[in-house]
Amino acid sequence: MQIVDAQVHLYAPSTPERPWAVPTPPPHHRQEPILPDEFLRIMDEGGVDAAVIVPPEWEGKRNDLALEAARQYPKRYAVMGRIHMERPESRGLMADWRRQPGMLGMRLTFTSERQRPWLTDGTADWVWPAAEKAGVPLMIYAAGSLPLIDGIAEKHPGLRLVIDHMAVPSGTKDAAAFAHLPDLLRLARHPNVGVKVSGLPGYSSEPYPFRPVHDAIRRAYDAFGPQRCFWGTDWTRMPCPYREAIALFTEELPWLPEADKEWIMGRAICEWLGWERG
Repeated sequence: MQIVDAQVHLYAPSTPERPWAVPTPPPHHRQEPILPDEFLRIMDEGGVDAAVIVPPEWEGKRNDLALEAARQYPKRYAVMGRIHMERPESRGLMADWRRQPGMLGMRLTFTSERQRPWLTDGTADWVWPAAEKAGVPLMIYAAGSLPLIDGIAEKHPGLRLVIDHMAVPSGTKDAAAFAHLPDLLRLARHPNVGVKVSGLPGYSSEPYPFRPVHDAIRRAYDAFGPQRCFWGTDWTRMPCPYREAIALFTEELPWLPEADKEWIMGRAICEWLGWERG
């Protein structure tokens, strides 16, 4: 069974030549930089074959480090890149986005006070038809805004959307983390929407095997099916060893068929994003 992590942040030190957009990562993330070669060793120790790099926002929506990692290790890394969607010059990037070697799509966030209004004030309106036309999959973190994503998915049926981290609001745990679950499950009626069942140990107040998140996983699986559920860690904010984040799915969900584990643990995200690892 191939194991592919659907989201990891990798980042270089902030330097005068390559400064971060903010002084430090959010407090719930690893503060020290982590480079692709270091994370390869971590993946090897955990038995993970490959990972999708999502460049972190605190680096300033830079894709250079991730793309270089994908160039050096094309079977181990691919990229869901960042753009400044609010800038007019970004509109010309979509058509050729996937022609960048290693680039699979885009990751968009709508969770800060600055970003959340972009879903309703017209700022993001150009993204959906442009990505649909260009065949660019989008990963979206939009906790608190799922009804708006519902409308976008319905209006653009050819646009592949991935809902990141089950849309759990940052900093929440246990039942409070999944209070929005009905809104998430409603999206499953759109065949162009998948869900990242990622970062889940961080939403549990209990240590391994993280029982408070098991029911939410089962409900997402029942709604979306194994071909639209994508395992991932968001590793830099995991409160546990890599192996425990893997074993949550491979060993602690007895109701999950072995054949479906293969989809959730890697095959599904590769097919959804069009990553032909060879």
